Amino acid sequence: METKQQQSADMEKVSKLITDIRIGMLTTQNEEGNLVSRPMAVMQVDEAGNLWFLTKERSPKLDHIDQNYKVNVAFADVADASYVSVSGSAQELHDRAKLEEIWSPMAKPWFPEGKDDPELSILKVHIETAEYWDSTSSRMVRLFEMARAALTGDTYKEGENKLVENR
Repeated sequence: METKQQQSADMEKVSKLITDIRIGMLTTQNEEGNLVSRPMAVMQVDEAGNLWFLTKERSPKLDHIDQNYKVNVAFADVADASYVSVSGSAQELHDRAKLEEIWSPMAKPWFPEGKDDPELSILKVHIETAEYWDSTSSRMVRLFEMARAALTGDTYKEGENKLVENR
């Protein structure tokens, strides 16, 4: 996956966390108003704070996006206690140059004909806001801090949490 230099230090942090985790749960809203999530692999995080995915052209998620382009993508790395929640707007694109830029052989199992697969489409999600939670300590230190907070009645204060607006 390719990650480009971001416009701010906050977006750089969001981009790094997303790049490290890579698989996000893309949530859309279906015709009945229910939230529907599915795993998606980020192919690129560009300099404008856009997430780029490959998808099948006739996917239900694209029908959902046609009706409501607002989406959420949630990323979680439980082992490192790193989490990101992205809110943004999604759109389907048919852009050969962008496809050439973001294509990876790792996508071939889903698109057996490669870049020329007739079902292949691009999904762009522009990050409007992102919130992250990132631990700065090892698992052992996190467990110790949780136990300390529980025993003393104190608040658990380990790690970093920030809401980032992508302007």
